[in-house]
This record gives sequence, C-alpha cells and structure tokens, in this order.
Amino acid sequence: MPQMAPIGWLSLFLIFSITFILFSMMNYYSVITKTPSSKVSDKYSTTSLNWKW
Repeated sequence: MPQMAPIGWLSLFLIFSITFILFSMMNYYSVITKTPSSKVSDKYSTTSLNWKW
C-alpha cells in the first residue's frame, strides 16, 4: 500500500493510538485495588531496630 496518501497513514495511526490508549485506561481503572491493612506498624516495631554489634 505505498500508494496511500500520507494523511491516510496519519489518520490510521491516530485511530489506533487513541484506541490503544482507551483500552489501556479501561483495563487500568477496571481493577479494584484493596487498601492495605493497618497492621503495617506491627511489622516494623522499634525493638527490632536495636543492632547488636
């Protein structure tokens, strides 16, 4: 298809790019992430930070 006008290639590129961006955004925002629990402070207690040199 080298006879196709450059404006045709540009319009195809824009259509596929917009479709790809919309598809990516739909996939990204369709996932529901769970919030982390409040037990993060228990994992990092201050007593475990005492170094024994």
